[in-house]
Amino acid sequence: MLTDGYRATSVAGIAAGAGVNVDTVYDLVGRKPLIVRELIEQAVSGTDHPVPAEQRDHVLAIRAEPDPRRKLAIYAGAVRRTQQRLAPLFRVIREAMPSEPEVTAVWNEISARRAANMRTFITDVNKTGALREDLTVERAADIVWTLNSSDVYLLLTEERGWSPEEFEQWLADSWVRLLLR
Repeated sequence: MLTDGYRATSVAGIAAGAGVNVDTVYDLVGRKPLIVRELIEQAVSGTDHPVPAEQRDHVLAIRAEPDPRRKLAIYAGAVRRTQQRLAPLFRVIREAMPSEPEVTAVWNEISARRAANMRTFITDVNKTGALREDLTVERAADIVWTLNSSDVYLLLTEERGWSPEEFEQWLADSWVRLLLR
């Protein structure tokens, strides 16, 4: 899918690339929209299986960190690593969405889950007492959700030529400036 795009990729082609029967792909994962879901889950978790947010190493590190600036920096690093895996897949998803309602539904579900995770993250940052007084948790979570999107990552790294490390530094700095007192 990353090479040929969503439409040009067939389940038969995926099966052939994996060296398995088409029925095996359908039995283990399902149709193409479910394959996309699985690819997203793997890109987000960085493993060959989904990992709930609360069990991810960076989430545990963020919760253990008392300093709000370090929390934001830890998360910026996690976003960079995630986007390096997810952003190329996002291009495939964006191509498929206009004609594939199931892919759109998968992406919307992932996006809603991501927004909920941002609220949890900002609630944790807010417990330090460092969140700007004029920001609600919801508004701060929306800021984090927007800036950690695949769109922003692709704009800066591909269209503007930033390195992933420059993106990470900018993201952490932006969050400090936008969110903290």
